[in-house]
Amino acid sequence: MSTEHDWITTPITEELLRGALDLEHTEHGVLPHRLPAWARAQNTDGQLAMAESQPSGIRLAFRTRATAVELETRPTKRIYVGAPPRPDGLYDLVVDGAPAGQGSVPGGNALTIDMAAGTAEQRTGAPGTLRFDGLSGGAKDIEIWLPHNETTELLALRTDAPVEPAPDHGRRVWLHHGSSSSHGFSHGSDAASPTTTWPALAASLGGVELVNMGFGGGALLDPFTARAMRDTPADLISVKFGINIVNADLMRLRAFGPAVHGFLDTIREGHPDAPLLVLAPILCPIHEDTPGPCAPDFSGVAEGRIRFRATGDPAERAAGKLTLNVIRDELSRVVEQRAAADANLHYLDGRDLYGEADYAELPLPDELHPDAAAHRRIGERFAALAFAPEGPFAADGPFAADGPSPADRA
Repeated sequence: MSTEHDWITTPITEELLRGALDLEHTEHGVLPHRLPAWARAQNTDGQLAMAESQPSGIRLAFRTRATAVELETRPTKRIYVGAPPRPDGLYDLVVDGAPAGQGSVPGGNALTIDMAAGTAEQRTGAPGTLRFDGLSGGAKDIEIWLPHNETTELLALRTDAPVEPAPDHGRRVWLHHGSSSSHGFSHGSDAASPTTTWPALAASLGGVELVNMGFGGGALLDPFTARAMRDTPADLISVKFGINIVNADLMRLRAFGPAVHGFLDTIREGHPDAPLLVLAPILCPIHEDTPGPCAPDFSGVAEGRIRFRATGDPAERAAGKLTLNVIRDELSRVVEQRAAADANLHYLDGRDLYGEADYAELPLPDELHPDAAAHRRIGERFAALAFAPEGPFAADGPFAADGPSPADRA
């Protein structure tokens, strides 16, 4: 740590964090989570455990006159056996709503993943420090968005002026749940940075506060996820189902429809009137009409390329196996049925966000996950559709910015 400033160390508490559902106290600091502790205790899936601990959408938010800020963290880097090293995760600095810098923290823990063997091993490493300086001396709102694809233990926040929690600007809270495309995480095709995942971009364009429950590989209609959403204060809610259920070959059509009903029922227990948008999958050609499971192709791993392929038989749709087109039809049916008694329930076909023409221009690099340019397109289109004057998240709806805060309604 540099000693050229008179540093003030501020404890990192829930009041300084946005987008986190829980804050775990560790031996040396705190670890933000996107599922509460009781939900994590019900989970046995290592993939979901890793995904929910990666702080996609989580940011430190505070007001200060500081000209220099240091954040000490211990990140966890993913290392894939046989593949080139991944770049360090990025932290995005936002000052008074405008991008103001980026940085990363080298070192930290190392999680070595052997996808072929299905094993993972973690090694503990040293912490590191991220520094932003040269900031203006006036009072300003600062956000530091944590890496969306890198588990991040927060150890210390140091500034050269006092810090207080950022004020509430009255923005609506948007709670979103989805898969890796919502998380911004994959094995090789990520969003460019934490503020450029498509939900973060859409939230910025829509002028709302994001709580991102997009879990890479983890949008599987888990009841504990539905209960966590039920209990999370929010003005606007969206859920995106499909690709994980197909590529995991998790369930058949007989189970899928009732599971969707149950998930929506649970959300409605805590949010009976909030606008609730059900998103069907974006285009993914390998699974449009071919069921899962999905299998990785490791032939290009030495060059940093992993591709995916569908291994199911299209003929198995007759026996209830799921494809993306089957799921879109069922989600549309469920929403149409429920909307007769729920005026605030809406449906959006994901191909309106990323469809055939987009795939031709911006193909999925690994046949499964959108790249940085596609994230930007999806985010811009979602904002244009959802936050439009006639859209489901219109600013003059029942949970407009000048209405009661989600905390008041909780």
